[in-house]
Amino acid sequence: MAGRLAGSVALVFGAGSSGPGWGNGKATAVLYAREGARVAAADLRLEAAEETCRIIASEGGEAEAIGVDVTDDGAVAAAVARTLARFGHIDVLHNNVGVTEMGDPVTLSAERWRRQLDVNLTGAFLACKHVLPGMLRRGKGAIVNVSSIAAERVSAYPHFGYYASKAGLNHFTRALAVQYAPRGIRANAIMPGVMDTPMIYAQIQSQHADVEGMRRARSRRCPMGRMGDAWDVARAALFLASDEAGYISGVCLPVDGGLSCCSGAPEGGFVPIPPDAEEA
Repeated sequence: MAGRLAGSVALVFGAGSSGPGWGNGKATAVLYAREGARVAAADLRLEAAEETCRIIASEGGEAEAIGVDVTDDGAVAAAVARTLARFGHIDVLHNNVGVTEMGDPVTLSAERWRRQLDVNLTGAFLACKHVLPGMLRRGKGAIVNVSSIAAERVSAYPHFGYYASKAGLNHFTRALAVQYAPRGIRANAIMPGVMDTPMIYAQIQSQHADVEGMRRARSRRCPMGRMGDAWDVARAALFLASDEAGYISGVCLPVDGGLSCCSGAPEGGFVPIPPDAEEA
């Protein structure tokens, strides 16, 4: 272990994976542990959290699996209490829970709209509500919220609930940063772009004719010509959670291969300059 989080305790909400492979939360929980943190791995699916903990344990780390619905205030409070009972304190709060559903204001039901706001935004609020008192008592802490470039960029898909909730999460993060900076607590957000994680196969694949077609289409959107992966997000999270980012707070960091810098039709694909093109 390199030790950038040695002696720390990290509570990761969304620490499982929605399918086979590495999701953002799963990779981040494992990387936190590799860097010396003891990890409370919380997820709606307890079995997914337990899988993450088994990986951490197999590498010599220490972790506690917790099943929790982040939209349930009492369940979140219980998850925080269990983490404190096991580890004594919480240094890093990582909120990585998110869901997206297609629908515009006409077609999206009020129930599905509220679900996205509850999962993507209220869940982070509840986690902060119950973790912040302990951080305030100790005079230090780092909060990392996983948002999306969809918070600032509209795609061709009608992800109205996702856009609104992730934009809200960004500003919530900035407000946390300003409010608690004098008390030694930092808050930052990560905005992944087009990522190759289990979530896209569970929630986005239905919008494409085939898996490979989806992968090619998503890769074409990025200036780098490829999707990122969960480890790209995890490495950014590790930096923001560590003392290396001790003077960084209120940042919404794109991890998107340059996609957020592009203008024009968001789904039209990025057209690079040919390598042999002459300069104008």
